[in-house]
Amino acid sequence: MSTASRLPQLAGRLASRLPRTVDARVRRLAVASLIGQTLLVVTGGAVRLTASGLGCPTWPRCTETSLVNTPEMGIHGFIEFGNRLLTFALAAVAALMLVYLWNLRKERRDLFLLALGLLASIPAQAVIGGITVLTNLNPWVVGLHFLVSMALVVFATLLVNRAFGRTGRFMAYRHRALPGIMRPVTSAVALFSALAVMLGVVVTGAGPHAGDADAPRNGLDWDLFSHIHAVPAYLITAGTVVALALVFMRGITGPFRTAVLGLLGVTVLQAVIGFTQYYNGIPVLLVAAHMLGAALLMAAATNAWDIARSSPVE
Repeated sequence: MSTASRLPQLAGRLASRLPRTVDARVRRLAVASLIGQTLLVVTGGAVRLTASGLGCPTWPRCTETSLVNTPEMGIHGFIEFGNRLLTFALAAVAALMLVYLWNLRKERRDLFLLALGLLASIPAQAVIGGITVLTNLNPWVVGLHFLVSMALVVFATLLVNRAFGRTGRFMAYRHRALPGIMRPVTSAVALFSALAVMLGVVVTGAGPHAGDADAPRNGLDWDLFSHIHAVPAYLITAGTVVALALVFMRGITGPFRTAVLGLLGVTVLQAVIGFTQYYNGIPVLLVAAHMLGAALLMAAATNAWDIARSSPVE
């Protein structure tokens, strides 16, 4: 029997071993996707904050003659190339997720499409990263690269919720009914979180951590936009406090209560880091922590909104 004639049999055997329900393997891959997307934000921040943005001075190669960094490039080349390598790891996780969902591609179309979107985004992110390098770290392109990463954190959070049956059409259990105002409140918090992240990109583009000594800045007033950036942060805090008050007043327990408490914790942490870095000259470690906090904020806001949206209304 030829190799070509064996392929259908091999494919059939592989498919028979793949999950026919959403099992622990699928859930672990969903969690790995979320962790990986968050880690990509952190490593991307490390590239910029260590002035390694042009550690690999060209793209798609690291140098004109090498696909990888060379010893002569030093630590900056290692950091930049390491960030590029992480995208391959994320691609592997997303591809494996699609493989494990193959038998469920029709029944669990929600999971399959989210996993497909995460996989499809990786080459898009690579191209944006390449444009970033080729434009000498143009701050607007760098900002777009970061915003796409934030969107992927949102999608990965939805993937985790769907995989664990917390939200969506295939919920494993029924959530407790929530006050009618909870959906618009959590929607507003999610919207203001996205706005805060976008304004944070503008602030970053005006600030000192450009990724390279010769990289351009956007020319805007850093101090002014720092204060503008704080406005949606205040609104996030207000919305979270309202949600928390309703949770305790109505005695709401379960996943939504946990989601709101997590959102409050991340919001307070981001506020503390933001004020501290502003009044202490924007130290690198605090900026890195603030970038991680931004990813956690988007995940927490998405989670609270997603659970509220999937819960019945009183």
